[in-house]
Amino acid sequence: MQPATIKLFLVNGSPTGLRTAEISNWTGKAIAGPRSDLDDLLNRSELQSPGVYLLTGIDSESGDPLLYIGEAENVSKRLKQHAKTDEKDYWVHTAAFVSKDENLTKSHIKYIEGKLIKLAHGSKRMIVMNSVSSGSSLPEADRAEMDIFIQKMLQLLPVLGIHWLSSTTAAPLTRTDQKTAHADASPVFYIKAKGATATGRRSEEGFTVFKDSQAVKVAVKACSASALKSRERLLENGVVIIHRDHLIFTDDYEFSSPSAAADFVMGSSVNGLTAWINSDNQTLKSFESQ
Repeated sequence: MQPATIKLFLVNGSPTGLRTAEISNWTGKAIAGPRSDLDDLLNRSELQSPGVYLLTGIDSESGDPLLYIGEAENVSKRLKQHAKTDEKDYWVHTAAFVSKDENLTKSHIKYIEGKLIKLAHGSKRMIVMNSVSSGSSLPEADRAEMDIFIQKMLQLLPVLGIHWLSSTTAAPLTRTDQKTAHADASPVFYIKAKGATATGRRSEEGFTVFKDSQAVKVAVKACSASALKSRERLLENGVVIIHRDHLIFTDDYEFSSPSAAADFVMGSSVNGLTAWINSDNQTLKSFESQ
């Protein structure tokens, strides 16, 4: 991504309350806030126009993030409709994006919605409440303009507390490129358990386990409920597959913490800071304490 200057305004003074965000030299604008501030959010004049919005929350059983992506010609009106139903009871935070020059059309927002839903499903880091959307067809020039709009949105989303789409913005790496990237992003840490070997490293949002890493096939009964749910979801999504006596990662996958990654790999509840070890036989905790 390109360097950017972000202007963040805390409407009520709270860093987690209602806030607006803009990027210099960009026609878009984000308005975000918790559901507890929904009345103030709905009263924002910017949201009386076409836009795209994201509703987020946490799954009560697995602890995984939940995401719903929508579009509307009047964002405020659509959010008010959502608030009157029980089907989105998981919804605790809203982030909406509109255009300051009012040039977003219905086709534009449908295109943006479709691309974001595809990215969300591709990231496999959350439970996406939408089915895959085809979006909307646009002329080539409009597609290029909307793709830039989406890139700016993806730059702002982590600032607004939505991190799960950030790793999907880069172009896919070839297997050779991945190995080079991993070599450059030192240090790499390892876990060996019951014949399974996994490698990974600290990453921006937690700990990333690399593609082709192995995990213990069957978790012990004492394994945490969240780790068991995570195993079910990653198997269902194809992030890991069963191969003989192990689970194999089909792609890099970022866990929320070293312990969450270690729990998954070892199939038991462990301290990731001491379970991950580098080539010098030094634990992650020992390495970071230096």
